[in-house]
Amino acid sequence: MNFPVWKGRSIRWVLLDRDGVINQDSPDYVRSVDQWQPIAGSLEAMARLYRSGCQLLVVTNQSGIGRGYYPRRELFAMHRKLASLLAAGDSAGVAQIEGVLFCPHLPDAGCDCRKPAAGLLHQAMSCFHFSTDQAVMVGDSARDIQAANGAGIEAVRVGEAGDFPSLSDWVDGFLKPQQRQ
Repeated sequence: MNFPVWKGRSIRWVLLDRDGVINQDSPDYVRSVDQWQPIAGSLEAMARLYRSGCQLLVVTNQSGIGRGYYPRRELFAMHRKLASLLAAGDSAGVAQIEGVLFCPHLPDAGCDCRKPAAGLLHQAMSCFHFSTDQAVMVGDSARDIQAANGAGIEAVRVGEAGDFPSLSDWVDGFLKPQQRQ
């Protein structure tokens, strides 16, 4: 299979931050399945990435667990909702997430898995057996980009302060050269 090429590299893995990239973010934290709502176009964008041959991983800070705002079982329920929506396809087309890696720790915990540290990305490479030149990280914050840089992975920022307004907009540009082949 010919994988999408970005910045001269064949990309097999797309690492996605969750809140603000895939689903609506909240300053009060996304605390339940009912509050978890996809951003318009994000599921379709993930399906397009998946159809292009990319494998998808979610890499996310979830300090709401450490703060006691929601239990892990609620986080897992949110991720099941995401997986279910992607599997159903509907107008988006079918997609699958290979895994979800998350940091439940508070910002001052000093762990190596909370972005901007690169621990979650190193864990992803180790668990899923890919190298830095096969991946790109898509995030909506400086800490996502810093984590990717720390792991040696190319990164793109989406959202209000990003290079692209949304994941869907980035995917449009990312896959456009492949559509001409």
